[in-house]
Amino acid sequence: MIKTAGLLATGTPALLKELLAQAKPANALPRWKGFNLLDFFNPDPRMRRQRTTKEHLRWIADWGFDFVRIPMAYPYYVDFDRSRPILREEVVRINVERVHDILELVDAANQQGLHVSLNLHRAPGFCVNAGFEEPYNLWQDPEAMEAFLFHWGYWAKLLRHKTRDQISFDLLNEPCFREDMNDQFSRRSAVPDDLYRRLIEQGFDAIRMANPRHLVIADGNDIGTQVVDGIGHLDVAQSCRGYAPGLVSHYKAPWVFQRPDELPPVAWPSEENGHVQDKAWLLEQFKPWIALVQQGVGVHCGECGAWKETPHQVALAWMEDMFSVLTEHGIGFALWEFDGAFGILNSDRRDVDYEDWYGHKLDRTMLTMLQRFV
Repeated sequence: MIKTAGLLATGTPALLKELLAQAKPANALPRWKGFNLLDFFNPDPRMRRQRTTKEHLRWIADWGFDFVRIPMAYPYYVDFDRSRPILREEVVRINVERVHDILELVDAANQQGLHVSLNLHRAPGFCVNAGFEEPYNLWQDPEAMEAFLFHWGYWAKLLRHKTRDQISFDLLNEPCFREDMNDQFSRRSAVPDDLYRRLIEQGFDAIRMANPRHLVIADGNDIGTQVVDGIGHLDVAQSCRGYAPGLVSHYKAPWVFQRPDELPPVAWPSEENGHVQDKAWLLEQFKPWIALVQQGVGVHCGECGAWKETPHQVALAWMEDMFSVLTEHGIGFALWEFDGAFGILNSDRRDVDYEDWYGHKLDRTMLTMLQRFV
C-alpha cells in the first residue's frame, strides 16, 4: 500500500492511469468473446438449419474467440406427436438420441478450448418468440415450473463432470411477460421481480444439486435489458443484451416491426427527437451492468449484433462503439450468430463483398473488426 501510494504521488500520468485501472474491480466472469450457435434453436428437429462442425469450432478458436452460447428449444430434444400441440405429460419425455447431438456439440467445443454456455431459449411454458404452442404458462402454472426444474436438473446431471471453465447454464432466455404467447407482436413487460427471483433461486438449486460448483447465469429481466436485483446471495452471473437501439440492430426485421418497409433510413451515430445516439449514449445504456461488475457480480453480453438489412457500414460503426464500451469495462460478448443473417458467415447481406471461405461466404470485414476486441 505504501509503495502504491508513493507511485500515485510521484508517478507519470500514464503510470497513474495504469494503477487506477488496476484498482478497478474486475468482472467476476472471464471476458469471453464468441458466438451463438443455433443448431438446436428450432423446436422442430426436422427444421434444423445449422449443423456446426468441428471445423467451424476450430475456425472460431483459431480466430481468437473462446466462447459459444447454445440456445436450445426444449421441444427439440423431447418426444411427442408433432402433428398437434405438445401435451403436458410429453414435456419431460426426453429423446436420448437428440440429447446426444447436443452433448456431442458441447464436447467438440470444449475440445477446441471454447467455453459453452447452455441456454434454454424455449423453456416449458415460455419463450420470448412465438411459433410453438405451449401447454401452460411458466409464470402462472406450478407444473410448468416443475418441468423447467426437471430439464435443468437433467442437463446439470449429464454435465456434472464439466468444470466452470468448460460449461455454464444460462437459465432462461430474455424473460418477460407477454399478453399473448402466440402473438409475436403481443405487448411485453418485465416479470415481477419476486417471481423472476424465485425462478432463478430454484433453477440455481436444481443445477447445484448435480454439481455444487456449476456456473449459473441469469438473463436480465424484461428481455435481457434490466439488471436483476436481490440475488446477490447466490453465485449467479447475469447476461445483458447488445441490441440498443433496436432500429439499428433489427432494422426491417419482420418479427420486430409490423411495417418494416416503412422505416426511415438508419444511421450511426444518429439523432432522434433532438437526442444524439452515439458511443456516449451506449455507455449510458450499459451503466447499470457496469455498476453490477463493480459490485463484484459476473456480467456477460450473451447476445448482440445487427440483422442483415442494417447497412453494413452502419452495423460496423455501431458494433465498434458497442464493443469498445463493453471491452473498456471488462464485459465479454457473444454475437448472434456465427452462421446466418446476424453473423460473419453466410449472412446474405446485399452490400458486402464476401470472401469465399471453404465454400462459405465470409464477412471478413466484420470478422476483422470483432478480432480487435478479442
